[in-house]
Amino acid sequence: MASVKVFGSPTSAEVARVLMCLFEKEVEFQLIRVDAYRGTKRMPQYLKLQPHGEALTFEDESLTLSDSRGILRHISHKYAKQGNPDLIGTGALERASIEQWLQTEAQSFDSPSAEMVYSLAILPPTLPRQQNDNNNGNGNGNGSGFNARDVAVGSNADASSGKRGVAGSQQPAAKQSQVSPQKEEEMLKLFEQRKKDLEKLLNIYEQRLEEAKYLAGDNFTIADLSHLPNADRLVSDPRSRRMFESRKNVSRWWHDVSSRDTWQYVKSLQRPPSTSTDASAKNGQQQQHLPGSTDGHGVKSHF
Repeated sequence: MASVKVFGSPTSAEVARVLMCLFEKEVEFQLIRVDAYRGTKRMPQYLKLQPHGEALTFEDESLTLSDSRGILRHISHKYAKQGNPDLIGTGALERASIEQWLQTEAQSFDSPSAEMVYSLAILPPTLPRQQNDNNNGNGNGNGSGFNARDVAVGSNADASSGKRGVAGSQQPAAKQSQVSPQKEEEMLKLFEQRKKDLEKLLNIYEQRLEEAKYLAGDNFTIADLSHLPNADRLVSDPRSRRMFESRKNVSRWWHDVSSRDTWQYVKSLQRPPSTSTDASAKNGQQQQHLPGSTDGHGVKSHF
């Protein structure tokens, strides 16, 4: 049985990062799906690992981690000789550049992108209109279908708040009639403010990607990888897609990183698992049966 275990939902931004890194490094692992939003009674075994019910728990032999970016570093270092050799870089300068852009994602990209996803989950399809950049609300349709409480709204680093929601849950969206006009106005202001913040950052990315294929240099690294979960949600929504598409270099970069087979496979795991009647499923916890397993529970990917 695989020594690496990932507890959580693939729809969580934190979990999605870790899964993609494992696939990139071709590490055999066991994914144990945990629904963090059905109360504590249904997952007592998981709560022994995470008393506060965080979205992600990672086990590698005797090591237990819950910070997704720290897990990316761990995987890339420990399994440096297998899979994609470029994720963490080879020389000191390259690794310093990767760390710089990974920190930029954690400190400057994560919060505005996650809060935009959160606000879009609550705003009606007619708000806000993507073509209007004048901070007046308006809109295109929301194809996300998220429940607002299941969308990541944390910032800066997983370690600062392990209780963030699950980005991009496949649960049905909240009915619009349940959203008050006051809440709608609040979410519209949040969306517009965080959009401004993210636009400024993407302008910096546009300049950087004029001179480099990827954020940290010529190779795809964990600095690029870490952006994928929240960015994918924004690009998937017509109301926020243009932020990426309107910037030539950012658009080129996004098409490149999001087209990787590893990310496409993570997205396939974000679909709800088939209904199970076994006891673990009833308790909100399922072991994921993935291809390439020798025991029916692990995965050894070949991309």
